[in-house]
Amino acid sequence: QVQLVESGGGLVQSGGSLRLSCSASGLTFSRYAMGWFRQAPGKERESVARISTIGAMTAVLDSVKGRFTISRDNAKNTVYLQMNSLQPEDTAVYYCAAREGSSYGQYPYWGQGTQVTVSS
Repeated sequence: QVQLVESGGGLVQSGGSLRLSCSASGLTFSRYAMGWFRQAPGKERESVARISTIGAMTAVLDSVKGRFTISRDNAKNTVYLQMNSLQPEDTAVYYCAAREGSSYGQYPYWGQGTQVTVSS
């Protein structure tokens, strides 16, 4: 079965950086678009960044443009989210998700999430 395991979350001060990783198994990774989503307490889940199957196309949430970068290494079955200049409003549980084919549409496979907390 498909398994997605996130790592790299933690507590960081405002202005700091974190790099999230998501390791995938049980799927042909290069056939799957990947996405990072986040959910803050009391808020709906939102899409943070998406990347196409071979990484040729990426899309990020407007509020994180210039600060967050999504990338993938198909040889390692891993997708990354580099987060720089973190702000308290970035505090949330971050999830990675996988979808076969296009990066747009519903994502059927999800990881368990990793907590990111940014202190002011």
